Amino acid sequence: MAKLFASIKKELLLLGRDFGGLVILFVMPMILLVAVTMVQKGSFDSILGAKMEVLLVDNDKGAISQRIKDGFKESGELTLVTSLDGGVLTEETARAVVHRGDFQLAIVLPENLSRDLQAHVKHNVDEILSAFDFSADSLQTSGVPPEEKEIKLYFDPATQSSFKTAIRMTIDKLVSNIETKTIYATFQNELGDADNAAFSEQKFISFKEVVESAGGMVAMPSAVQHNVPAWALFAIFFIVVPLSINIVKEKSQGTLVRIAMSPTPYGLFLLGKTIAYAIVSLVQFYLMLLVGAYLFPHLGLHPFDVQGNLGILSAIALSSGLAAIGMGILVGTVASTQEQSAPFGATLTVVLAAVGGVWVPVFIMPPIMQKLSAASPMNWGLSAFYDVLLRRGRLADILPEIILLILFFTVTLTIAILYDKKKRTV
Repeated sequence: MAKLFASIKKELLLLGRDFGGLVILFVMPMILLVAVTMVQKGSFDSILGAKMEVLLVDNDKGAISQRIKDGFKESGELTLVTSLDGGVLTEETARAVVHRGDFQLAIVLPENLSRDLQAHVKHNVDEILSAFDFSADSLQTSGVPPEEKEIKLYFDPATQSSFKTAIRMTIDKLVSNIETKTIYATFQNELGDADNAAFSEQKFISFKEVVESAGGMVAMPSAVQHNVPAWALFAIFFIVVPLSINIVKEKSQGTLVRIAMSPTPYGLFLLGKTIAYAIVSLVQFYLMLLVGAYLFPHLGLHPFDVQGNLGILSAIALSSGLAAIGMGILVGTVASTQEQSAPFGATLTVVLAAVGGVWVPVFIMPPIMQKLSAASPMNWGLSAFYDVLLRRGRLADILPEIILLILFFTVTLTIAILYDKKKRTV
């Protein structure tokens, strides 16, 4: 037991003297977590509801333009700007400032939009009623219907396509509601019942979002719930870099030869490394949780809530740490120099993070990448975190992912031991 504690102490001392390694393991992941979450918050807000100024060129100045203004005002998501520098806003001016990137969107309403819509609806209603010979003596169908109208949308070239789609859907919904109300009103007028509404304008079909989760509780995913566990996993797997470098150093300095000649078993040497870096992985995880819980609120972000599942989350972090340790021991055993182990370990970690859904969620990846993500141990750990945080899963629900992570650790460690043994006997 004394030899095991001495081995653990030796690993922690080596890591503590490596300033660069400490920065990679503890400082860099926290900076990435804050930076990426802030960037994603800005992206999500621009799509899902942050206050944004939008130019409105009102060439209609009628009932429809007023209803559009009221609709955007009620939503509270977009603030309409109808003048610049105290002057009248024209289509040419709006297009120029949007193209420069000063505004993300300009809406241009055509002239006589309200009048022509009323004429268009009146013409269609008269055609329908006359086709059924309803009050034919009193009906006079209008002449040629007015031409179709276009509401122009000028977007900043750098605007995301998802934002464009959301704006189109919002405006289309407003215009459709206006057309529907106009049709109802016209029918009522033609039927001589303008004072007593015969049609109900209340929505018959509505939408209700239902999120299912274990235990009947509802949990909505957010950028914080994705980034905290995702970048914690990224930090944990960066253990590969300092761990593999230390193993290469020990080989080049003859430490492993002295261990082989001493009565200390090689397995005890590996066990010391495993325990030491498992402790490091848990420290990394808890630091990321502290950043999410206490620093995020001061940055305008939602705090990260472990929801009473700290024990289960720690088990996932520990299993992920073991997988990273196994990979680090394998890289350090196979590599001959630090120039081989450091870049290869870092590159491998970045690739596994990209494929595993740390940077981009798996569900928005192409189908082939979604299949490849199942081969990344980071994806196993991230899926386990999702099961607990979003689906309210328990230990039994995440056992498959934990078993995969431990199995990955066992396989990589076994390969490293066999490779080392074969290399010594050659």
